Amino acid sequence: MSELKDLQQLAEKRRSIYALSDQLPVSNDEVVKVVEHAVLHTPSSFNSQSTRVVVLFGDDHHKLWDMTEETLRAIVGDEEAFKSTKDKIAGFRSGAGTVLFFEDQAVVRGMQEAAPLYAENFPIWSTQTNAMHQYVIWTALASIDVGANLQHYNPVIDQKVASTWNVDADWELKAQLVFGKIEQPAGDKEFKPLDERMKVFGA
Repeated sequence: MSELKDLQQLAEKRRSIYALSDQLPVSNDEVVKVVEHAVLHTPSSFNSQSTRVVVLFGDDHHKLWDMTEETLRAIVGDEEAFKSTKDKIAGFRSGAGTVLFFEDQAVVRGMQEAAPLYAENFPIWSTQTNAMHQYVIWTALASIDVGANLQHYNPVIDQKVASTWNVDADWELKAQLVFGKIEQPAGDKEFKPLDERMKVFGA
């Protein structure tokens, strides 16, 4: 099988998996190696290497989702209205770990100072860089049969995350990738017509 086919099959295999458990099919060390490789080899605008990641396992993973639940409960207030959110958070907590994605704003500011002509674009390119890291890690986890789903509870949990794990003040939280053993696969995916999403000229 060609490398292109391998790549395409992995792209199809990467799905949002919500039914997760903490019984990973691989070791924690293997997950860490997947993340390390992605951090080293995922591209970034102007080679800024601005993405930062924190990997949480076990009690630290549980602590993240406990504090998220506590924070959201305080915002929602009404317990009945909060029930669906509580159930959702419980699903994230049942996984094996979470990858936290950050962008180092000190790096972004440095790039703006070094190339002022493009200053307004660096925050946008920084977000794109972070998204590439999210996709590479998510797809790499899928390749070793680890399920995952991507969440965005920032900025409401930012301060608690920073203080709990001593995160640098310049690191801005962008997303949380929950991962674990796949207990139930994703359902069928519906696709919008390609002719609404893509155009080709000059072929």
